[in-house]
Amino acid sequence: MTGRKIHEGRNIRRFRELLHIKQETLAREMGNDWDQQKINQLELSETIEDAILTQVAEALKLPASALKELEEEQTVNIIANTFEDVSIAFAYNCHFNPLDKILDMYEEHILIYKNMLQEKEEEVTRLEALLAKQS
Repeated sequence: MTGRKIHEGRNIRRFRELLHIKQETLAREMGNDWDQQKINQLELSETIEDAILTQVAEALKLPASALKELEEEQTVNIIANTFEDVSIAFAYNCHFNPLDKILDMYEEHILIYKNMLQEKEEEVTRLEALLAKQS
């Protein structure tokens, strides 16, 4: 790692909210050992065990790397670099709605992950066909 500050729990919350999934729904997808309170605690955790992170990623239908690599600082930089004068940015000189920029970034990430998921599904289908031929 290069000293990056990545809050994995916060990333889970961001993707969950972006996908319009409630904590209760995610808990159901995670299995009987999970409930809304446990998901809430998970989202407050800065670092999360790889096995749990993978389980959450599968439930959200995202690659685990998405939850590990999304940087808050990167998002803040996108917003900060679009203002002519950051000290008074909310008073004037804002060229666009910063929230739209954040949503665009998330949507771009989701599109990338959906494409990756589709490629994996195609690979699974291809491998299943090969197995069927061998049987």
